[in-house]
Amino acid sequence: MKWDYLGNEWAVEHLSKHVREDAPRHAYLISGPSGIGKRTLGLRFAMALNCTQPTLGGDACGACRSCVQISKMQHPDLDILQADQSTGQLKVDQIRELQHHLALSPYEARYRIALLLNFERANPNAANALLKTLEEPPDQVILILTADSPENLLPTIVSRCEVIRLRPLSYEFLASQLVRNLGVEPERAAILAHVSNGCPGLAIRYQQQPSLFQDRQKEIMEHLRLLKSSYIERFFFADQLSKEKDKQRLQFALESWLSFWRDAILVSNGAGNYLTNINLEGSLISSLERIPWQQALQAVTAIQKTMALLETNVNSRLALEVLVLNLPHLEG
Repeated sequence: MKWDYLGNEWAVEHLSKHVREDAPRHAYLISGPSGIGKRTLGLRFAMALNCTQPTLGGDACGACRSCVQISKMQHPDLDILQADQSTGQLKVDQIRELQHHLALSPYEARYRIALLLNFERANPNAANALLKTLEEPPDQVILILTADSPENLLPTIVSRCEVIRLRPLSYEFLASQLVRNLGVEPERAAILAHVSNGCPGLAIRYQQQPSLFQDRQKEIMEHLRLLKSSYIERFFFADQLSKEKDKQRLQFALESWLSFWRDAILVSNGAGNYLTNINLEGSLISSLERIPWQQALQAVTAIQKTMALLETNVNSRLALEVLVLNLPHLEG
C-alpha cells in the first residue's frame, strides 16, 4: 500500500503528485465520515512533505527522524489542533495560539504544518479567526483541515482550501484487504467491514481495540431496550446519558444508534444484505422488520439533529429527553 494507507488510492496519488512537483497548496480540506482515515492521510502527507530522505516518487521513507516524529505526532514543526474533550468544541483561543506558532519560521523541517482535526467542531469565532490565516498564509506553512463534510463548514473556509473527499470502500474490498494486510480471519473481516461502513480506519480500530467493538454492540442493544421501555424509563435513561462528561463518548453512543436505524431502513426496503450490524442480525432482524421506513427515517433525522445540538452550548439533558421521547416504541 502506497504511504501505508488503505483505500482511496486516488487521493494518495493526487497528494503525492503535489510533493513530486514541489507544488503543494497552502491549505487542504480532507473530508469524509468518521474512521475513513482523514487524520492518517494528513499525517502521511506531512511526512512526504518533510521527509529528509524521500524516494524518487516523492514518497516518505518512513524511517528518517522527521518521518518518525511526524508519525508519532511529536515533530516540532507539526501543530495538531482538535476540539476540547470536555466541551466538544475547537475554540478561538486555540486558533490564536496556532497563529502565533505559524508566524515563526520552521524549526528544522521544510514546512511548518498545522493539522486541524474535525474542524466542523470549531465554534463560529474560531472558524472566522482562521480565515485571516487562510487568506494570507505565512511562507512555508501548510494547513490541513479535516471535517466530516465541507457542507458543515463556512463556505469561505472551503473556498480557500483544496478539497479532498474520501469515500468509504466496498465491504468486499475492505474485508479482503483486512485479511491480506492485517491477517484478520475472513469471517471477522466481513463483520468489521460492515460494522465500519467501509471505513478502513474504523475497521482497523475495532480490530485493534476489541473493547471498543464490544462497547458499540452494547450501545445498540441498550438502544433496542430503550425503544421497548416506558416514558419514565426513557426520562431516566436521558438523564444518565446527559451526565457523560466525555462528549466524544456521547457522540459514539449516538452514532451507534444511527447504525441501528440505518439497518431498519434497509430491512424495510428489502436490502438486508447491506446491513451494518450483521453480527447482531439474528437478535435484531425481528425488531427491524416491525419498523416502517418512514419512522426509521424520522429517527435518523432526530438523532442527527441532536448530535448537531450537542456540539453547541445546548442543555444536553433537555436535548436527549426530547430525542428519546420522540423515538418510536417497540412492543415486546
